[in-house]
Order: sequence, then C-alpha cells, then structure tokens
Amino acid sequence: MDRRSFLKWLTAFFAILLGAGAGTVLSGLRRKSGLSERESVVQAEEAEELPAGEDLQLPDDPQAGKALATFAIMSDIHASPDDPLTLEHFKSALSDMTAMKQPVDVLLLTGDCTDYGRERDYKELGRLMKAYKLPPVHANMGNHEYYDLWLDKTGGFNREGMPNGKTDAMARERFLTFFGYKQPYNRMDLEGCTILLLSQEGYMQEKPEAGEGAWYTDAQMEWFKAQLAGLDKTARIFIMIHQPLPMQGRSGGSHQIVRGKEIRELIAPYKNVFVFCGHRHQDFQNGSAHYLQEPFHYFHNSSVGRTLNKALPDARKSKTQGLYVQVFENKVVVRGREYAQRRWLKEAHWTIALNKKSV
Repeated sequence: MDRRSFLKWLTAFFAILLGAGAGTVLSGLRRKSGLSERESVVQAEEAEELPAGEDLQLPDDPQAGKALATFAIMSDIHASPDDPLTLEHFKSALSDMTAMKQPVDVLLLTGDCTDYGRERDYKELGRLMKAYKLPPVHANMGNHEYYDLWLDKTGGFNREGMPNGKTDAMARERFLTFFGYKQPYNRMDLEGCTILLLSQEGYMQEKPEAGEGAWYTDAQMEWFKAQLAGLDKTARIFIMIHQPLPMQGRSGGSHQIVRGKEIRELIAPYKNVFVFCGHRHQDFQNGSAHYLQEPFHYFHNSSVGRTLNKALPDARKSKTQGLYVQVFENKVVVRGREYAQRRWLKEAHWTIALNKKSV
C-alpha cells in the first residue's frame, strides 16, 4: 500500500472510531537548568546564503523598548530522509532564525518534529540542528512521532500488521533520548515568561480509541495543574500543544486534544495565556483564522515541512512558515514568517496588550 492509499484508509478508520464512541544528539547542548547551550557550527556547508536585502530584523518597539524575551515557534517539520524537501524546509527555517540581527532566546518545536519517529528521522533532524548555532531547543510530541507503528520491517505501510512489533513506549523513548528529557511534558522559565510544553503520551498501540487525538495522562494533567497553581493570575503563560483544542464546551476527539475541555477549565482563571498549536499545516495566507481570542490568546501555527493551501496545490513545495514571538513588558507581538523567502507575512501579524489587573 502506498502512502496516499494508506492516508485515505487512515482517515476512514478514524471516522469509524469516532462514530463508535538530541538526548544523545542534544546532550552536549543541555544546560543544568534543562536549557541547551549554544554551540559552534559543525558543518558550515549546511548554512544557506541569504538573499540580499531581505528583512532580518525583529524590531524593538519605540515605546515599549527592548523585548524581554524573543522565541521562535516551528511546527510540523516532519523531518524524513524519505522526503528530502522537509529537510530543505527545516534548513531554510534554521538559516533564517540564526541570521536574525536580534538573537532568539529559545526555539520551540510544537510536535511532528519527525515524519515517523524512527531513529533515521531523528538522525536527520539532529544532523541539521548540529549544523547551526542554535539557542536552547525544546519540543513536544505530535502524532507523527508514533507513526513507526504503521511501518513493517521493509519500511512499507502495513495496517493489517500494526503495530508491527512496535510500541508507543518505544516511540516515547526515542523522543526522550533525542531531546534529553525524563518525561514528554516540560516547563521552562524565560525572563518573566513561563513556557509549558504538553505532549501526546499514547497512540494506536496504547490508546486506539483516541484515534489521531492527543491523549494526556492523569499524571500529565496533574503536573499541568500544579505548574499553573504556582503562578500569579497575571503571569505571562505560553502553552505549546500539537493537536488543536476542540471547540468551546466540547470534549476533544481525533485530531484534537482529547481532554481539551479540562485544559480550558484549568487556564480560565489566568489573564495572559497564549496557546500555540500545530497539526493543521495551514498557510498563513489562505484566508482562514490563525488567531482566536477565547479570552485566552489561541494561535494556529503553519508548518515548516509541509505548508498546505487548497487554493495552491504546490504550496508544500514552495512555502515554509512559522512564528516569531516578542514579549514586552506590556504586550506580546506575534509575527508569521515565510522562511524560504526571508520575509514577514502581513496576514500573520498580531499585537496583544497584556492584562495587568489582579483578580
């Protein structure tokens, strides 16, 4: 079965389910606090020559002054040696980020870092990352980090044999080893900002009823609750997820966070919450909403590896997109970026005032 046929079958299968109811690579980059150390360029030939005259400036605000923190958010890289275009797109994104005149404080990868979660996928991801002088890197797991379950010994899609001798635990271990984590959900603090990364913890071998939905265990939910409990109600909170939240008032399902209703309830008391998801891959220039206010601030990122736009069938070949975020004392600025063309996207530019009123 080829990839296209498999994906068609997979979509139908999940519809039935719903109806039924660089550790080793990055260890040298890791600080004692859990952050990565900047390292020198390993392979200079990996760096791209930047087009002349492009805008590589993240401007300070004349009134707000210098940003307290700046970070890049990249989603859905889908790194795979079987699809070299994903590697070229990631290369473009890393080249753009490291060429910025203002250094980025942290790089956040919001799931589907790899296409299948195989050792060879992580090897390619790590090879590219080691070629650049990167800031600290943090990531969470998406559904594709578990996709090795669908592949047999020949590397072909074998739905009848799934999980083909593999387990979800194997997929988690590869992710944890690569990023040097003890658990797939993590926290980092950066210049008055709290960043919480939540991860899908089970897939079709352990939680088939969740389909392509992100299942968070009780342990992760308790951890998330405890992290929030220690914060002031006006704290600057940035939450990274992969699959999007379900619509308000609904429990999640396939292609959503299954326990999304609980997530909303937990963050409701906080005044300055910013949630970033991936998974949808949608082009910032496709006319759909990429920012929603609920009243927390909810952003749907585009994709580094495979940007999608129904009106532009070749978008995945020519486009590679992500976000830059600047945090100021009284506001947050979010900008969409077209990495390959080295330009800002006017369709993805938001300035959000922070709420300073105590509850």
